[in-house]
Amino acid sequence: MRTVRRLIYTEIVYAVLFVSLGFLSLFFFFDLVDELPAVGRDGPLGYQISQALLYVTLLVPSHLYELLPIAVLIGCVFVMARLAQSSEYTILRTSGLGPWRALKTLLQLGLVFVALTFIIGDYVAPPADRFAQLLKARYQGRLTVGQTGAWLKERQPASTASVNVRAILPDGSMSGVRIFEFGPTGFFKALIQAEKGAFGPGAWTLINAQRTEFGKTAADTEAVVRTTVPEYRWATGLSSEMVAAAVLNPTRMRTIDLFVYMRHLEANKQSAQRYEIEFWRKVFYPLSCLVMVVLALPFAYLHFRSGSLAGYVFGGVMAGISFFLLNNVFGFIGNLQNWLPWLTAAAPSMVYSVISLAAFGWLVLRR
Repeated sequence: MRTVRRLIYTEIVYAVLFVSLGFLSLFFFFDLVDELPAVGRDGPLGYQISQALLYVTLLVPSHLYELLPIAVLIGCVFVMARLAQSSEYTILRTSGLGPWRALKTLLQLGLVFVALTFIIGDYVAPPADRFAQLLKARYQGRLTVGQTGAWLKERQPASTASVNVRAILPDGSMSGVRIFEFGPTGFFKALIQAEKGAFGPGAWTLINAQRTEFGKTAADTEAVVRTTVPEYRWATGLSSEMVAAAVLNPTRMRTIDLFVYMRHLEANKQSAQRYEIEFWRKVFYPLSCLVMVVLALPFAYLHFRSGSLAGYVFGGVMAGISFFLLNNVFGFIGNLQNWLPWLTAAAPSMVYSVISLAAFGWLVLRR
């Protein structure tokens, strides 16, 4: 059995590597074409072709994370169909490789791809994507989102603060920080504005800050007090990861960072639906590799001796693309319709699990 596993595993790994390399080359070309119009334009340091190549290269881990389940499906379909075409799988069946043992063998390999997908999605892609965005901001300008920047909210013991960060600078600091403080009863209490801000343990350090405080004097008259200081320390629990979550794409964040930011939004009575869906997608997406190997197994039981494998590989490509599209569509619809986040994230994998098990039961067990 060890020899059989070595044969199947080697073939599948090489096929998955080949498919992944092909997809990544295609996405690398598309990303580079998108960056070419920005090359040579004026910027703080000048955005050249070398920086564009580095930026596109740093996006490769994110693409690999998204494409790995599809590559697993296409690679497994190709190997299983080729073994069936050459009658090698028939020989393996007569040697004692039954359907359940074959399923167990593929699931063991699928667990390896699950672990690989999780590692890439949590420990390789997020820092690479963040460095890519900061690199681009360094040569083109600052990194921002929308027209008003990122908005965050924090409840403090004696007040509530709404925070606006215009952009994140290439060195990781903040630009255009505005903090709106409200008292316990909800009345506007103070406004803090700063040109720049730096993250620190338990507090932000604001540079050239101006604090405008609204209150009453000793004579019980309304007063506005403005204070300008070169450096102001604002105590807060908002970390750099939380600000990055509001500025960067949540699909490129680590699972634990999504969970922390999601809890922060819930604690401040803000909508966390989008981030909850992304969190559960991070949890379930690596498991889709198991679904893909089960979906590919029935191709080994097709009976044909001649003909091209292109049709079966094309079927695997279409199945993989449909899974990718269904995963994104369910995310958008679930966010709009306020579906249960875990169900929204798990639905595509559940649908394809039913399809793969039905195909396995009909083609493998019954026929």
